[in-house]
Amino acid sequence: MQKRVFKGVKLALTLLLCALSAAMLFFLRHAPAFSGGESYTLALGQSSSAQMLTLKSPPLVLPQGVEGESCVYEGDRAQELLTAFRARVLFTEEAADTVSYYCFSPFLGEGLLVNGAYVNLHIAAGEGRTAVGTPVIFGGF
Repeated sequence: MQKRVFKGVKLALTLLLCALSAAMLFFLRHAPAFSGGESYTLALGQSSSAQMLTLKSPPLVLPQGVEGESCVYEGDRAQELLTAFRARVLFTEEAADTVSYYCFSPFLGEGLLVNGAYVNLHIAAGEGRTAVGTPVIFGGF
C-alpha cells in the first residue's frame, strides 16, 4: 500500500514539474526583450506604419499580435546593448547625428531581411539617447 501512495506522489510531483516547466517556457517565449528605459513601444503589425502601443514600462508578458518591440534609453548605450545581446553588426547607417546598427543576435527570434541581411536587432544611438528594437525599431527614432 505504501508503494502505491509513493508512486502516486511521485507521479503528481512529476506532472507538477512538467506543468511548471511548460509555464516557464511560455513566459520566456512571450517575455519582453528589453527592460528599463524611459519608454517601451509595441508594434502591432508587420510594417513601419503598424499600430503602435507606447507604455511607461514593458509588460510582464507580450500580448498576442505583437510583431516588434522597442525601448528608448538615456545616453549612448549602443556598445552595452551589442555586448548584452552578443550581437553581430551586419551594417550601419548614419543620418542626422544618429548611428544605426543593424544586427543579428542569437538570443532573439525572428528577423527581417534588410538590405539583403537577416536583421533581428536594431540599435540607433544619437543626440544623447539610444533606441533598441527587435526585429527593427518600428516607427523610427
